[in-house]
Amino acid sequence: MELAWAETVLLPNLQETGPSLPLPDMKIRPQSLLRGLALSMGLFLFSNSAQAQVPLDTEVVATGLGTSLLVTYAPGDRDRLFVVDQNGRIYIVKNGVKLTTPFLNITGQTNGGGERGLLGLAFHPDYANNGWFFVNYTNNGGDTRVDRFTVSANPDIADLASQTNILGIGQPFSNHNGGDIRFGPDGYLYIGTGDGGSAGDPGNRAQNGLNLLGKMLRLDVDNGLPYSIPASNPFVGDPNTLDEIWATGLRNPWRFSFDRETGDLYIADVGQNAWEYIHFQPASSTGGENYGWRIIEGNHCYNPSVGCNMNGLEMAIYEYDHTFSPFRCCIIGSETYRGRSMSNMQGRYFFTDSCSNELWSFRYSQGAGVTDFSDHSAQSGINGSDTSLGTDMDGELYICSGSTLLRVVPNGMYLKVPHLFTGVADTIEVERCNPNQTVYLAFSFTGVGMFPVGQLGVTIMLNNPALAATTTANGSGNASFPIVPPGSLFDRTVWLEAVQNGQVSNVTMEVIE
Repeated sequence: MELAWAETVLLPNLQETGPSLPLPDMKIRPQSLLRGLALSMGLFLFSNSAQAQVPLDTEVVATGLGTSLLVTYAPGDRDRLFVVDQNGRIYIVKNGVKLTTPFLNITGQTNGGGERGLLGLAFHPDYANNGWFFVNYTNNGGDTRVDRFTVSANPDIADLASQTNILGIGQPFSNHNGGDIRFGPDGYLYIGTGDGGSAGDPGNRAQNGLNLLGKMLRLDVDNGLPYSIPASNPFVGDPNTLDEIWATGLRNPWRFSFDRETGDLYIADVGQNAWEYIHFQPASSTGGENYGWRIIEGNHCYNPSVGCNMNGLEMAIYEYDHTFSPFRCCIIGSETYRGRSMSNMQGRYFFTDSCSNELWSFRYSQGAGVTDFSDHSAQSGINGSDTSLGTDMDGELYICSGSTLLRVVPNGMYLKVPHLFTGVADTIEVERCNPNQTVYLAFSFTGVGMFPVGQLGVTIMLNNPALAATTTANGSGNASFPIVPPGSLFDRTVWLEAVQNGQVSNVTMEVIE
């Protein structure tokens, strides 16, 4: 059965809040559609706005990626993932296939190993036009360099001759090099630097405003070479603090990230011997925070070990201590999930530990603090990473695992919705169904929720869901729904979920283009 949206019960002339969809001869509310199905089955239904967690699994995306430390994407690019190899290469995974030739190869300029090597990658927000990307690495002398490159005429290969040094920082020891670089929502380049290494920050560099180590830096790389200082940087004109500095008091911010929806900044800062911790900086911040190291480790006195002065320091929003069973030692952040395929997980901040490889997440707000903490390793048996997490353009979550790149996916019945375009035929796929049994496709225009269906023994995770269509899974447990979105749905958001007797799929959110 072809599922043409304007010709079936899927997306009728909805009487929802906001503009209705002018589809002909359809005047039934979405609640009535599913309720009619329910009544015919003798079911009792109700709804509320609660959200439930999604059991997680992983699937292999690509292998042979060296020592993978980071996965990211270029703005506007849905087809490619860029994977950083600590040894000095950047690989492209294009439509699920690793390309043979690296996008960038600077193996002769760095010695990968320990906490050194090619450590960070950030694409300029206007990469589609200027072709600029930036890398953070330690050179053969062990010092930090941030360099800019330009893509060549071949979009899958960088122009090595375009290499331009943006920033250099001397490193007194081999560890605590930081390495992450990200463009913020303000268009400036943020650089996380470690405290210079050894143990305990012996030079007290993180608290020294005249040293770039142990800091979050903020540079304007669009005006002036190698960069200029944003006028809004908090210490501009302060003789005791360098103009490049955005925030102080970090030990080794190996991974930090901006929530792409809110602009909030999360910093996973690696602790010393007792605590691992996460800092939060709201999008409204004007900078100037002091995150406390080496005065404090997490939210606890470090130097001095008791009676330290915490006045004016920003406390971590979350911390965990080192344990031996399982052995936990080094926090690995950090991404806020904003993907399509697991709508119930929207806004969850994911992180892991390099030693235990456990994967966790929580929600955070300044009013409520940390809520809804989840141990996904305990719940689903899924492992995290000893190096990094990352996302693609759609906000889906990935795990770097040695030379392998994994994608985090739902566990159980798996609804796969392609990007939908008005007037373009496509197919919605459902995997891991109960073979040879009915599959219902439900939808909502108002988001996720909870809608119990007693006779099926499930709760549909949609708000005021409607029945879209039904089909039967084949003997291998797969089902499909052909679909053609009409033009009236352009730029509309729809939430979809597959339902069977005894199980439901993930909820997928799609903005129709």
